[in-house]
Amino acid sequence: MATQRRESVTVNSDLGEAFGLHTFGNDSALMGLIDIANVACGFHAGDPGVMEETVSFAKQQGVRVGAHPGLPDLVGFGRREMKLTPEEVENLIRYQVGALNGFLAKYGIPLNHIKPHGSLYGMLARDEGLMLSAVRVAQDYQVPVFGIPGSAHQRVAEREGVRFVGELYVDLDYNDDGGLIILRQPHATDPERAAEKAQRAIEDGTIVTVGGHELPIEFDSICIHSDTPNAADVAVAVRAVIA
Repeated sequence: MATQRRESVTVNSDLGEAFGLHTFGNDSALMGLIDIANVACGFHAGDPGVMEETVSFAKQQGVRVGAHPGLPDLVGFGRREMKLTPEEVENLIRYQVGALNGFLAKYGIPLNHIKPHGSLYGMLARDEGLMLSAVRVAQDYQVPVFGIPGSAHQRVAEREGVRFVGELYVDLDYNDDGGLIILRQPHATDPERAAEKAQRAIEDGTIVTVGGHELPIEFDSICIHSDTPNAADVAVAVRAVIA
């Protein structure tokens, strides 16, 4: 596998996941450390006030903004799967992207991409029919989709002529099939271990699964979750690797 070029790798984070008076995540600390913000659109987290504030902050920091649509499940934070038809998936993604795009228009910022959240992200990674629904929205907005390399995310996007941006996760583990192990509750991540994972993936193009298997990975962006308790420390460590 070809070695990743360090200068081409960006850092992204899922932001704007507060709700009303309840704060969530490390947005203020992360915004100055990332290149791209995936902003929650109100279904799994976020609300109009939070979206407006997050978009405004991103513009101040020169951070690109994409939509982070999730399942309509505030209580479960979008991390509980639902049985949905492709039409339902397209409608809920289109609705959320449209909501965020209204705030982007206010600040003169173009929509950068679409990246599904949580269980919706996992559902689309396994089901090409559902992923096609997300791709149709991306086609209408003429933006890329972010996702898991080698999954239905990539296969459907590339088949339909939509640019795919592969992600590397340094604060989550991978199973032996190359899928992400998503926990309901976030946990702290060792910054040194995260940096080592990033460096290995950049230099060797591989990741190591929880079963000890070495898998190839091609990616363009590294994701750091804002709800990781020490997310800013992880971002600083990863920045040191790719800078």
